[in-house]
Amino acid sequence: MSPARFVESLILIRWTPINLASALQCELSWIEAMETGNEPIPDELETWLEALAEIHAQLPPLRSFRGRRSEA
Repeated sequence: MSPARFVESLILIRWTPINLASALQCELSWIEAMETGNEPIPDELETWLEALAEIHAQLPPLRSFRGRRSEA
């Protein structure tokens, strides 16, 4: 997985690097290093991110709730 695909996957999942670091319970600096190509992206992480990105690409957010507000 290239750094560009890493970033693209996060965009598809709608996660920031902070969200990914939180999900993995790891250091944000490690995520940022992978994002810039300064650290290799482990195969296991690549497989997981690709699967999540594929699901999110196939199931985009529902449009029927756009602009919805609380009635309370």
